[in-house]
Amino acid sequence: MADVSEYEELDRLPTRELHDRAIKLALARGDLGFLWRLLRDIPAAEAAVGHPEQGTADMMHVSALVNEFLHAGEGELAEALRPVYLDYLAPVR
Repeated sequence: MADVSEYEELDRLPTRELHDRAIKLALARGDLGFLWRLLRDIPAAEAAVGHPEQGTADMMHVSALVNEFLHAGEGELAEALRPVYLDYLAPVR
């Protein structure tokens, strides 16, 4: 479990680093739940950064979501998903 100082330390990292760490940890743990959560959160994150048309991706088009998933650590989308990475890496504040 992470204490406040660990959370604060993580919060100071660049968003790309948070993304990379969260993905690496999830893959190492085989945590498909987190990876699926990230895929589900991408449309809302797209809408939050002003791209609602991209946020309406149909779950039947998984290939589009997988592509977004692979690039979710970049740019505005990464910033919108930052809380997801922080919550996963340091679940207790």
